Amino acid sequence: MSEEKYIKDLRDIKDIMNRSSRFISLSGLSGVSAGIFALIGAYLAYQNVYTNQDYLEYRKAIITTDSLISLLLIAIITLVVSIGAGIYFTTKETKKRKQKLWDHQTKRLVVNLSIPLVTGGILCLMLLLKGYIGIVAPLTLIFYGLALVNASKYTLTEIRSLGIVEIILGLIATHFIGYGLLFWSIGFGVLHIAYGVVMEIKYKS
Repeated sequence: MSEEKYIKDLRDIKDIMNRSSRFISLSGLSGVSAGIFALIGAYLAYQNVYTNQDYLEYRKAIITTDSLISLLLIAIITLVVSIGAGIYFTTKETKKRKQKLWDHQTKRLVVNLSIPLVTGGILCLMLLLKGYIGIVAPLTLIFYGLALVNASKYTLTEIRSLGIVEIILGLIATHFIGYGLLFWSIGFGVLHIAYGVVMEIKYKS
């Protein structure tokens, strides 16, 4: 019994140290919801860009000023809804773990996540306004991956793996410029859902 108690004490100490250095209350449902919203946004964007075209013929992207504004609105709404869902599920997780949602570790996580995201967002917006539409989707994947890798040391280690996969996917998408929306759907949609499911199964206890 003494040996079992000793092992349990070590686990408790390790858990306390982990909580003090990392934000571990991320919910897998946040990833799943973000992935679903991303797929919906990608579908709406696809309908906006390829509207009124024959599916049996070669299709080209039609970007007008109105469609560009619509794409930006779709992107903003998708982002806001995804963040809102993430905050909701993460708040529930922190309450369940009896932890604080906003503390020193959360601040470090947000800062390290935001720097690459804001930089990439500004760059993509500038390129979009200049007419370099094809490169925007790959760059969003790359900068998002960099943001995840940069913030991974302050949260779950699986975030780093997801970030690396996003970067690789973004680099591949750079080679296949015409399929940016497809790669975007995979990166922000399918990968988020897969990550969320894995997190729910692994950390459900």
